[in-house]
Amino acid sequence: MNLSLWVGLWLLFVPIISWASFSPPPKPFVVVIDAGHGGKDPGNRGNGYYEKKIALNIALELGKRLAKEKNLRIIYTRKTDVFVDLIERANIANKADADLFISIHCDAHSSQAYGAGTFVLGLHANQRNFEIAKKENSVIFFEENYEQNYDGFDPNNPESVIGLTLMQETYLDQSIAAADAIQKRFVKNLKRKNRTVKQAGFIVLKYTYMPSVLIETGFLTNTKEGAFLNSKKGQDDMAKAIADAIIDYKKNLALTVAEDLQTETDVPSVNKAEERMSSSSVDFRVQIAASQKQVGHQSYNWKGLKGVYSEKQGKVYRYFYGNTTRYSTAKEYLDTAKGKGYSSAFIVAYKNGKKIPLEEAIQ
Repeated sequence: MNLSLWVGLWLLFVPIISWASFSPPPKPFVVVIDAGHGGKDPGNRGNGYYEKKIALNIALELGKRLAKEKNLRIIYTRKTDVFVDLIERANIANKADADLFISIHCDAHSSQAYGAGTFVLGLHANQRNFEIAKKENSVIFFEENYEQNYDGFDPNNPESVIGLTLMQETYLDQSIAAADAIQKRFVKNLKRKNRTVKQAGFIVLKYTYMPSVLIETGFLTNTKEGAFLNSKKGQDDMAKAIADAIIDYKKNLALTVAEDLQTETDVPSVNKAEERMSSSSVDFRVQIAASQKQVGHQSYNWKGLKGVYSEKQGKVYRYFYGNTTRYSTAKEYLDTAKGKGYSSAFIVAYKNGKKIPLEEAIQ
């Protein structure tokens, strides 16, 4: 074979080899950073400071630090001094299919109270938590048509808060884990007074379909803490602590809710004769995830995949999509699940309610 033929064959196969070895990058971990207040809503004015400016500065510095991490994408609800409706902040996070929502604020009190605190959505345990939520929720009065947007929600009515909690129940454990990581960094990195993780009815957290945390970085009304938060050093220090905590949370996420680590993605090939209707006691399903925590079956929890269901097996909940007696149909379900981003999904088979080897079920 002459040299020119060898060169031609080489040029023919190199693109094929390169394409075959190519694999798409993993989905980035998306963090939505929400700087509270803004524009016509200044937030609290403790000691003459502007909560909206301090929250924005911390948010932008936080984003810069997180942007240095691999496979992590940052989205802001605002990057300038503008007013954004609370419900639109949640919409931004939902449209981005975010993995974590962080809302940054500064607290105020009539006393010299101090310390940093984190909140997740839930029923307030005391009047103080309700007052904090009421202060943040009163932002809706700056919005047009807030009665329609929030179904008649009244920030001043404690009973209105009860209806807020249902949406975020699915993510409560993960939200608490994220909030706890942030709280620990405030104490460890900055020696802040630990005001602990609390639950309260924040409307900005209600409409987010992912783990969500509201941070009160400290009290502007406290002489010393207000000056710290209003300083460049204070804002940078707070941003670094939150960034370190988010990285901690991301690393530990697999310990709470993670996709199943099994690698049974090699599906045996079958011919048309084998794609026959199986016995009524055998069914094929697509397993998309497994978790020690229970996750709701709503489609927004599963990247828009409808019809997800689960079974508890031992201490683990296994999540399935599709149920059919025909293997060829199960492969179509598998394609759909992978198309939604569940790349590690695989087909499993059950007979009389018990899992059996896939090859045995096909035969």
